[in-house]
Amino acid sequence: MNTPLTSTLQASAPGLTRAMVLLFAFCCGAIVANLYYAQPIVELIAPDLGLASGSASLIVSLTQIGYALGLLFLVPLSDLIENRRLMIATAVVAAGSLLAAATLQHAQGFLLVSLLIGFSSVAVQMLIPLAAHLAPEHSRGQVVGNIMSGLLLGILLARPLSSLIADHFGWRAVFIYAALLMLAIVTVLALTLPRRVPDHKATYGQLLKSLLTLLRKHPVLRQRALYQGLLFAAFSLFWTAAPVELARHHGLSQSQIAIFALVGAIGAIAAPMAGRLADAGHTRRASWMAMVLAPVAFVLGLTEPGYSVIGLALTGVLLDFAVQMNMVLGQRAIYALDPASRGRLNALYMTSIFVGGAIGSALSSSVYEQAGWSGVVMLGAGLPALALLAFVLMSVTRGRNA
Repeated sequence: MNTPLTSTLQASAPGLTRAMVLLFAFCCGAIVANLYYAQPIVELIAPDLGLASGSASLIVSLTQIGYALGLLFLVPLSDLIENRRLMIATAVVAAGSLLAAATLQHAQGFLLVSLLIGFSSVAVQMLIPLAAHLAPEHSRGQVVGNIMSGLLLGILLARPLSSLIADHFGWRAVFIYAALLMLAIVTVLALTLPRRVPDHKATYGQLLKSLLTLLRKHPVLRQRALYQGLLFAAFSLFWTAAPVELARHHGLSQSQIAIFALVGAIGAIAAPMAGRLADAGHTRRASWMAMVLAPVAFVLGLTEPGYSVIGLALTGVLLDFAVQMNMVLGQRAIYALDPASRGRLNALYMTSIFVGGAIGSALSSSVYEQAGWSGVVMLGAGLPALALLAFVLMSVTRGRNA
């Protein structure tokens, strides 16, 4: 049975304005950027905190593990309690965590706060299902794709912004800036976000237990989670190792690394494109393209002599395009499974993605130190190749059972 608030929200779905879509996109990008500010500057943070270079990527991987935990334990609450209040609370905790990161002097405390930054930055994955509830069915993929382009721009622009700030003001200024931005986001959410009280009636324990039920019930969810988890592992592997390679073997400064990372933002055009393809019924064909392009991106990067900066940039752009396209296609597919459970479906989907991302980041330092850039390329190409193999086998099985 719908509450009056829920009914009002549903009635306003066709009226989702362009301004609201842009607002959601901006908030998503600003919040998810918290996960990536440290990625290009781990070489600056680690020695200042007394962290060994081989363990530097723990900063990134723990942030992503924290995010995965937040997805698993906080995002399902968006199917249970009023969404705006939940998002504001998590954003406030994120602001406090970022401020703590700017002031801590020891590695252990910083790593713990990195985990908390990830854990408290999950409001973005409450905003996207909210937008899906507000959007009409015929344009849901396009709306989600447009908002995802904001999220993905946040991921891609966080790196150059972080590098630029660190180069001119030191790495601690990056986290001060991020904390101030989160406080601004809290204000925006409080003033503009529509209220939504979910229909779902259950205890928190029942809600968490239902995650396993949803995972067992929907093979599409399991498949999409596997594909995107493998692609995102390659994505995190590349973007954690690339700044180190650029600094050590190409002599780039943090500001030059920022320009390199900015080039990767070109790949964000994949998100709205993927949404339109999904709305038009081309999910399978577009998924095939994305999962072929990801391993090819790594191989193409090797065609440049000596793994030049141009070759690395080519890999970055194509990999970002592939990963972002496949992510939006997956979200469009899982949102169609059960409208009443979109928050939990999204939590399961994104948890698997960021577990993959955490694994890719954690492997980055050790693979790079032991096997160099060629080792990163081989592993980076192998991960999406596994996703492609699983996709092909699933397509063959589906065809036989049709």
